Amino acid sequence: MAEPTTIERMLAAARARISRLTPSEAAAAQQAGAILVDTRDSEDRRSEGAIPGAIWFTRNTLEWRADATSELPDPRIADPSRQLIVFCNDGYASSLAAASLQDLGFSSAGDLVGGYRAWKRDGLPTTDLADS
Repeated sequence: MAEPTTIERMLAAARARISRLTPSEAAAAQQAGAILVDTRDSEDRRSEGAIPGAIWFTRNTLEWRADATSELPDPRIADPSRQLIVFCNDGYASSLAAASLQDLGFSSAGDLVGGYRAWKRDGLPTTDLADS
């Protein structure tokens, strides 16, 4: 039986094979047609805001929405030729999610370094969802 790994090793392995974009790089990629995918929970989105134009899926449904062969794919992202840039709060879970998307054939899937909070700290556009 193989020895179990650690989350640090899993994270390092995921990050070794995905593209990691800074907030400004992700904003430029979005302008060029990349899709930003927000995997934060609804409470974080409500309390902290959202990135305009980003598509929201909870982390536990992302792969089912991305895989065109699944029961409930979302045509906005279920195309492996599209560049998907996943983000979470701080850029950890999104690295694992992007690696999972690569396993599904999204070779250009990557994540946002520092997550939503880095995007907001850098002064990039956000939308308030507090009243949603």
